[in-house]
Amino acid sequence: MNDLTKDSDRIMAAAGNSLQVQRAGGRRVSIGKGSAEIKTQHLLAKVKRIVLAIGAIVIAAMVAGLIIDGIGFVGVMLTFLAIVAATVGFAAFPKIKVPKRAELTKGSAAQMVGRTELWLEAQRPALPPPAVTLVDQIGVQLDALGLQLQTVDQEHPAAREVRKLVGEHLPEMVDSYRKVPASLRTEKRGGATPDEQLTQGLANISREIDSVTRQLADGALDDLAIKNRFLDYKYGETPDALPNHSGENT
Repeated sequence: MNDLTKDSDRIMAAAGNSLQVQRAGGRRVSIGKGSAEIKTQHLLAKVKRIVLAIGAIVIAAMVAGLIIDGIGFVGVMLTFLAIVAATVGFAAFPKIKVPKRAELTKGSAAQMVGRTELWLEAQRPALPPPAVTLVDQIGVQLDALGLQLQTVDQEHPAAREVRKLVGEHLPEMVDSYRKVPASLRTEKRGGATPDEQLTQGLANISREIDSVTRQLADGALDDLAIKNRFLDYKYGETPDALPNHSGENT
């Protein structure tokens, strides 16, 4: 009963936060560092293509000018228009590719996290406000979890559980919700509306991700404690046990 109460409070708080975001014009930032890094790489690739295109146009204009002894005003204008067209074209295309569900669990832990965050961002416009806030929260959790998974054997039970949870259960839940007609998403069925069922399911996934993160952190903390005990055994209990020479010859 206490868990249900906590979930209700959490969902209501999420709804309130999301409503404030919508009133402020909506949130368009990345939900996590993984997806933000993918977007940054995509943007840098666009900038590189624009620079190369402008360089090629300028060189072509210079060569043409040398051959025909100047390109004149018309040639300058055509060069300028070509630069503008190349800049606009390469800035708009190609658009960043949203990964498919089958691609989410492929690659390293960091790649899985980045692709999943990017996929979730693409689903946000179709989700109810409380679910959007939970998706943003899951993005932050995935960043922390991804860092931990980088140092864990990919065959570790926790790593396999995360891949199944993040790469299968989470997208399946969102896809199932999106298949429900918008007009039916607020109608109760089985005691809850599809909006409520999705929000509750995302809350459960968020808790499970937090649980796995804590399990991995406990292992790291245990390792740290063992190292500290070894150092205490080898070099002494604390630095305070070392002799103080600051007062000698006084």
